[in-house]
Amino acid sequence: MLTVNRRPCFPPKSTVFFIVGTSVATIDHGRSRPVHHPVSERKPACVVFDLGNVLVRWHPRNAFAPLFRNDPRDLDHFLDNICNMDWHNRLDAGLSFREGITELSARFPDHADMIAAYDSRWKEMFNGEIRENVDLVRKLHTDGVPLFALTNFPKEKYDDFRRAYGFMDSFRDVVVSGHEGVIKPDMQIYRILLERTGFPAEQTLFIDDRKENILAADALGFQTHHFQSPKRLTEELLNQGLLA
Repeated sequence: MLTVNRRPCFPPKSTVFFIVGTSVATIDHGRSRPVHHPVSERKPACVVFDLGNVLVRWHPRNAFAPLFRNDPRDLDHFLDNICNMDWHNRLDAGLSFREGITELSARFPDHADMIAAYDSRWKEMFNGEIRENVDLVRKLHTDGVPLFALTNFPKEKYDDFRRAYGFMDSFRDVVVSGHEGVIKPDMQIYRILLERTGFPAEQTLFIDDRKENILAADALGFQTHHFQSPKRLTEELLNQGLLA
């Protein structure tokens, strides 16, 4: 005689998603109760991603650490006081590498070779995709969610970057600070973004790893997510009803 098991059976390590009222519920193998994720009452109509340290790992230290391997303290001094983020932000805002390097080398002639490496070693500042987040981008794109990107990025480096990373084809449009002459968190670049996407701020979910950029978007009425981990981002997208 066959015994009928009335309990639902799921494959090992599987996760099942279903809708309960206004919640997305998940059942993980081995758990006795579902975990509920409330679905946002304002489901976003589109999603905007930052690029650096949200979809790809980036830091000048990746490129310069091998050049300063004999004394890391010199590397800290170089990145804090010479090729620092204030100077880098000017590149993001449209200053050419040629102009920026010439100007900075005149101020710090003893470091001219290292300053020039900011251009020649640019690609080495990247340290791979953040795979979990790139997978989310591809899933959202496949599901038909309108995707855009808003990035602080030097204009003369952007085209090479776009060609290097296949996930960039998932975006309908990308607002690049170097092309616009203004960087986050300046309100103007968010207004440019809204003009380009055609979606209002309140229907747009903006994802960024920098708190100051999130605060600026909040002030304009965006829905926002301060990126800190792929797990939390996945939970946010579930809560917003964007992941099926």
